[in-house]
Amino acid sequence: MRVIEIKLITETVAKLCIEANCYADEGIVAAFKKAHACEQLELPKSALETLIKNAEIATEHKLPICQDTGMVVVFVELGCDVFVKGDISSAINDGVRLGYREGYFRNSIVSDPLGERVNTHDNTPAVIYYDFNSELGEQIKITVAPKGFGSENMSGVEMLKPSDGVEGMENFVVDMVRKAGSNPCPPIIVGVGIGGTMDKAALLSKQALLREIGSPLTELESRLLERINALKIGVAGSGGKTTALAVHILEHPTHIAGLPVAVNIGCHVTRHKVAVL
Repeated sequence: MRVIEIKLITETVAKLCIEANCYADEGIVAAFKKAHACEQLELPKSALETLIKNAEIATEHKLPICQDTGMVVVFVELGCDVFVKGDISSAINDGVRLGYREGYFRNSIVSDPLGERVNTHDNTPAVIYYDFNSELGEQIKITVAPKGFGSENMSGVEMLKPSDGVEGMENFVVDMVRKAGSNPCPPIIVGVGIGGTMDKAALLSKQALLREIGSPLTELESRLLERINALKIGVAGSGGKTTALAVHILEHPTHIAGLPVAVNIGCHVTRHKVAVL
């Protein structure tokens, strides 16, 4: 049994918050460049050039890729032979607090969401999910994924009927992107969760955004990507061939009476960084 001191959790989360907000995902930048090479219209080509340059400047000068540094979502996977000495949730929030202060990032979190909506002034609390992973043994895997709300506000869940089938699922996903338009700052990544319960489908859709951009797509994912790009919303709503860079789907068994489907849209800077301790 390995014991991990709480201080290491805090330091790791702080570091990941800074890296996720400042260092663009290499797969996304590569996808920008690929889209630029394929684009024919001048306006979306120019917009893609701006996104590529923005990512380069952010990395070079350690500046936020986007002014919306998001609500921090943290996924913690615990090995079965590890013990964290202390309050891990408090340590994670301490890490968010430290990272956002050191990075000079915008604090976007408000308490009392239906009331006075007072800013917490340190971007806490984070949204934290815990799971066990026997393959990790004496290790902990921490994924920090800041989520801006231009894209989060365009997400949703639909409790379809089993008879709606694949066609109903596809139509719901495409309609969600159509209604979102330029609001989630395309080119987007579309995370889709299918099955489980309402909340499980929503969680799956967010976890789907963590998959590496450029990884092989299934036939269903490819078909959805083609339909979404046929909408011609385009980069920053400028039209053209690239509305989405990828569609990623995660599934879970569900009840005989249901077909929950969730869509979580990630903006063009869909961010996450990972550390294994």
